[in-house]
Amino acid sequence: MSIAHWPEAERPREKLLAQGPAALTDSELLAIFLRTGIKGRSAVDMARQLMRDYGSLSRLLGSSLEEFEAQPGLGVAKYAQLMACKELARRALFEEMQQGDALSSPQQVRDYLRLSIGLREVEVFVAIFLTAQNRVIVVEELFRGTLTETRVYPREILRRALQRNAAAIIVAHNHPSGVAEPSAADRALTDTLKAALELVDIKLLDHFVVTGRHAESFAERGWL
Repeated sequence: MSIAHWPEAERPREKLLAQGPAALTDSELLAIFLRTGIKGRSAVDMARQLMRDYGSLSRLLGSSLEEFEAQPGLGVAKYAQLMACKELARRALFEEMQQGDALSSPQQVRDYLRLSIGLREVEVFVAIFLTAQNRVIVVEELFRGTLTETRVYPREILRRALQRNAAAIIVAHNHPSGVAEPSAADRALTDTLKAALELVDIKLLDHFVVTGRHAESFAERGWL
């Protein structure tokens, strides 16, 4: 049976309009994005299958075009729409992060980092440069590595911070393995970077290790 023949209260779009988006399951929200199904399968059926195949929305948002196209009824146009939705969410989070104190809204910082680098297939290292009031000046991807590591140069981070006239920075890198536990090398790098920045009176406020689902904070662990 197509969604058009369902009771109105059970149709995802009507349910959203009546109860708000928070009332919908992941599959129902995804069905609204898909809009239409294929022969013998409604949009909700397709959405449920996608959730079973990927296991989470974050993994779906991190899928490649090749993976996405392998799903029945999906192609380049839908993939472009999905990536546009992801980018809109990332930009909205960045705007919210810019407008407030980064220390007073750590969840916004976490959400932004998870969406922007959490599902990257190689390790990347980013820095969030901040004013003395902890407002965001800019976010920069400084280094990119391989599946398991990236080379990070504290001197280059220091140079960029001085160029941006930053009073403080937050740094972050992802773990493509999906395990957000900081390594001994991560801790050693953080200590070196903190000491280098202190020489020019720039504060290292936090270092996050990021995956698609988690963002572990060095500051919250008492390591900064």
